[in-house]
Amino acid sequence: MANSVDRPGNRLMDRPEYKSKPKPMTRPPETTVFDAVSAMSEMNYGSVIVVDGDEKVVGVVTERDIMNKVVGKGLDAKTTKLAEIMTADPRLAREDDDMVDWLRIMSNERFRRLPVVDADGRIKAVFTQGDFVSYTWPDLMYQMRSIATATVSKNWHYFLIGGGIALYSIIMIILLGTMGD
Repeated sequence: MANSVDRPGNRLMDRPEYKSKPKPMTRPPETTVFDAVSAMSEMNYGSVIVVDGDEKVVGVVTERDIMNKVVGKGLDAKTTKLAEIMTADPRLAREDDDMVDWLRIMSNERFRRLPVVDADGRIKAVFTQGDFVSYTWPDLMYQMRSIATATVSKNWHYFLIGGGIALYSIIMIILLGTMGD
């Protein structure tokens, strides 16, 4: 599990996405897949967090789980329970865990949804890969800008020569075009 950090800003709970996220959809393990899918469709959710009577996370069921474990195996969604297809004991983040640690863990372990729990272990939010993209996007743009600047400044003489040739060519085309009139 990711380590908690003392510095604000890098914690999951410090991200703007955290405060604006809708409450995760939760259901008990005995809920049928059909009922869960109906609720997921109605609310446009891609997953359901399976919780026990104390609202503590015991599993996660995603659209992919439903496709692979129910539809793909020909199971009856009206009789199959979430407990039968859920990813039990999923990785859970704490609100004060470091964002970068979880970005690395999710990437290395190839999972797309990260339930975030409070100090009592109750579900607070679900972070997705998209939330992490919004975190890394400004850094990627900065890196691209730095690379472009380094490339241009290192090869500035080529840009001057190419620009001079292009400008000369345009002027010659204009002059030759006016001489024929």
